[in-house]
Amino acid sequence: MTEQRKAVALISGGLDSLLAAKVIQEQGIHVEGINFYTGFCVEGHTHAIRKKDQKKSKRNNALWVAEQLGIKLHIVDIVEEYKDIVFNPKHGYGANLNPCLDCKIFMVSKALEWIRKMDFDFIITGEVIGQRPMSQRKETMPVVSGESGAEDLLLRPLCAKNLPQTLPEREGWVERGGLYDFSGRSRKPQMALAAKFGFEDYAQPAGGCCFLTDAQYSVKLADLWRARGSKQYEMDDIMLLKVGRHLRPAPHYKVIIAREEGEGNFLQGYRKQFVSIKTISHAGPLALIDGEPRAADIELAARLVARYSQGRDADLVELEVMDRQGTSRTLKVEPIKPHEIPQEWHI
Repeated sequence: MTEQRKAVALISGGLDSLLAAKVIQEQGIHVEGINFYTGFCVEGHTHAIRKKDQKKSKRNNALWVAEQLGIKLHIVDIVEEYKDIVFNPKHGYGANLNPCLDCKIFMVSKALEWIRKMDFDFIITGEVIGQRPMSQRKETMPVVSGESGAEDLLLRPLCAKNLPQTLPEREGWVERGGLYDFSGRSRKPQMALAAKFGFEDYAQPAGGCCFLTDAQYSVKLADLWRARGSKQYEMDDIMLLKVGRHLRPAPHYKVIIAREEGEGNFLQGYRKQFVSIKTISHAGPLALIDGEPRAADIELAARLVARYSQGRDADLVELEVMDRQGTSRTLKVEPIKPHEIPQEWHI
């Protein structure tokens, strides 16, 4: 009796990893999925708290993909280990603070550890040559397989025919004829393959979920590092960078102002960790002050919050200021005028 081989597929939740796993499943291989949680791929969270994203799916796409494939998904928390990749990427950042090549090397190396521990035979990824400018170039694909240590245990079913044969192919575990030769940025071949497999619903191609690829998010993260004098972050930092308007009137503090009710509700959960400001006399947003504000800073922050309240044109707006110990006081301020807010305050 022929031994059934086992492969683990890196499941991001996108179309490519869905198809790559399906292609190998079709060859009779036992496939399980693995999803690495870095903290930066939290798209569903944003959709859950913002009105403008209410119509978008709030599902966990990696879990959803596993369900479509009928496979077990292992979600592995690498938040702490991943920090070193974000802080010191050997191959550098992409257009923003995205360490894509180092990220892929790291994840494949973690998958290699996993298959050795779990007695699986090889690793699958949904990579396609030429699809992304860093980790998916023809010259960087050997870098990923080599520096991760996976070598020819790493099979990319969607572009395998453009690459040297891997061990699963040479050993006959996988038929090379059943693999593909996709390349380039067009997603039409993947969409056609999805149709062939009967997948009508999947995450929008080419979107990606990593916030490090987002220019505005990267600017906020760089500002955070600058303000703290070191490249550090915690999970709360990652989440807060996605929420609200961020204004930094001075290096030692910034003001995070909710843009809508959902964000205000989210920021509410952080009131014990930050000095917070909320309007009383008029409807308005909740704001947090990150840093060590002085009395004059708090008054200026209050004027900013008043500016974004329904009292923006009033002579005075009354606000509640609460410190980290839960002690509150009221403050009446004149809303700041738009021309008094320098553009460089906006992060």
